[in-house]
Amino acid sequence: MTKTSLKVQNIVATTSLGKPIPLTKLARTQNNTEYNPEQFPGLVLRVKKPKSAVLVFSSGNLVCTGTKSVQQVKEVVNAVIKQLRRINIKITDKPRINVQNIVASGSIDMTLNLNLLALHLENTEYEPEQFPGLVYKLVEPTATFLLFSNGKLVCTGTKNRQQLEESMRQLIKNTKAAVKAMEKK
Repeated sequence: MTKTSLKVQNIVATTSLGKPIPLTKLARTQNNTEYNPEQFPGLVLRVKKPKSAVLVFSSGNLVCTGTKSVQQVKEVVNAVIKQLRRINIKITDKPRINVQNIVASGSIDMTLNLNLLALHLENTEYEPEQFPGLVYKLVEPTATFLLFSNGKLVCTGTKNRQQLEESMRQLIKNTKAAVKAMEKK
């Protein structure tokens, strides 16, 4: 079995607080915010621990980025709710968190010939003059990999740990099959 390592670098998650948020008031009273409605309709709220950024929209929708686990997403959403209480916005419903994307980095214990993989794997893009990595898109489960010749990789597009691990298994299986096909020629 090929040895792999994966570390979650970022989770993008969404939720709804279920009520409108007065962004101008939030921006005026909280110093960890950036709000420029002429540029972008959402307010950026920065949380120090765990280090993350939350887009807050007047509809009450939130987009959280920068966390490394679902538990951290929950902590960040609770920190936002706490800040809203300071401006007398009471959130009564427990927000349902939806993970939209997980970005993980890692490596597989193989040296990769990206030129040959680009020829033998479907759904790849490889332009070494523009970028040293091969882009490989898996259809099932949905995931996109950046593969480098030294075996290092970045995986994006999965929504939970199970999909992430299944994507890695599929990547290794497909890569090994491509290498075997190349050796037969």
